[in-house]
Amino acid sequence: MLRVLARPLVHVVERWMPDSLVFAIGLTFIVAGMALGLTDAGAVEILRGWGDGLAGLLSFIAQIAIVLVLGYTLAHVGPVKRILTGIASFPRSSAVSYGFVTVVAGVASLISWGLGLIVAGIMAREVARAGRRRGLSIHYPLLVAAGYSGFVVWHMGYSGSGPLAAATPGSFFEDLGPLVPVSKTIFAWWNLAAIAVTLTAVTAAMVMLAPRSGDRIIELEEEPVRDAGNGVPGAPRREFPKAREERSIREATDRGAPGHEEGRTPADRAETSRLLTFLLGLALVAYLAAYFADEGFDLTLDIVNWSFLTAILLLVRSPRELVGLIGEAGRTVGQILLQYPLYAGIIGMMTTTGLVKELSDFFVGISSPGTLGFWGLISGGIINMFIPSGGGQFAVQAPIFMESARQLGVEAAPVIMAIAYGDQWTNMIQPFWTIPLLSVAGLRVRDIMGYTTITLLVSGLVFAVTLLLVGAG
Repeated sequence: MLRVLARPLVHVVERWMPDSLVFAIGLTFIVAGMALGLTDAGAVEILRGWGDGLAGLLSFIAQIAIVLVLGYTLAHVGPVKRILTGIASFPRSSAVSYGFVTVVAGVASLISWGLGLIVAGIMAREVARAGRRRGLSIHYPLLVAAGYSGFVVWHMGYSGSGPLAAATPGSFFEDLGPLVPVSKTIFAWWNLAAIAVTLTAVTAAMVMLAPRSGDRIIELEEEPVRDAGNGVPGAPRREFPKAREERSIREATDRGAPGHEEGRTPADRAETSRLLTFLLGLALVAYLAAYFADEGFDLTLDIVNWSFLTAILLLVRSPRELVGLIGEAGRTVGQILLQYPLYAGIIGMMTTTGLVKELSDFFVGISSPGTLGFWGLISGGIINMFIPSGGGQFAVQAPIFMESARQLGVEAAPVIMAIAYGDQWTNMIQPFWTIPLLSVAGLRVRDIMGYTTITLLVSGLVFAVTLLLVGAG
């Protein structure tokens, strides 16, 4: 059934899905048209809202960039990379490979969404390589799509920006009511159960989508990737340029290794010494210990970042290796640094004109105490298409839904997670967050999004049932 549904979806997406930058530009004009038609705002007000909003997320953009850079760096630090490469040899069949990558990427996404995106790309590539050595025929676009599908649970985990904002003193959420600890959101029993069910269902879906005998398969190779094309000579060839990227990583790592030539001067010895980075890592360990002793298990986006920086500093071999890895990691954030201001401008238009309030108010208006979470999911999924930022979306939706929860006598925690579920749900058809993953995997968004649309359908069913059951209870 899923394979029958996926076939036309893959064909349509491969033909019509544009690059993520084109998608963002198109959304800008679509939102401007919606604001002009659905609100009382005039053209000048819409233009000012867009222009003033372009710089509205600069501090958050910096945090997001740090998450991606640290996630990429941690995944490429020697011990972590060896672990990832080692476990990539676990699958013994093509079908298991798709499910395995989904689970690994999902677990990594629960730890950190930035780490999850990078691990998904690395694991897809390494599993494809291990499979080739075993003689397995693995469809690489589906394998990468399986990795991105694991990302569908990120907002339910350790770096979930919505529930973290609701638990962080000094955040905007304090103006909406009492803070909600993560024990009632991220670590609530029903959210943990939803994680398990979602990952199981999505993993099963990826396995079911595995190509069968006679199906077209595109495999990963070291240099060009050959379209298997049922073995027909002269079949079209497509290049996934990963050899150059991997050589750069190896060179960056090698530059960090202590050597005889580099040890001639005190400066060389300092740059290739593990002691300096290790001591700085220990200092961060002490800081985090003091922080958690004072604040309890109170997670913020900054604390998540410093946790991963701590791990990097303790594992990296030298400052020189760290500089090389950070330099490589910087390539994953370039498009995000360009596109995030565009989405900040969209946020500016939607908030200045009241468009986001119009959309949210519609769903609040048709909600009851038992369905507020469900409509929060639907509303969050729609708004995520225009504001693909967990934190940014939560900031514009939470005030409306928290006020509705107060009036209806609904607990805040399920509504917070409903908005979070909506955000992660439609990421499966919103190309923005595919950028870092695809920069590692070497594919285009149109290569994977037909398959991740299936993930949207499967995960959406789990999220909806979870929120309706919690609302009924």
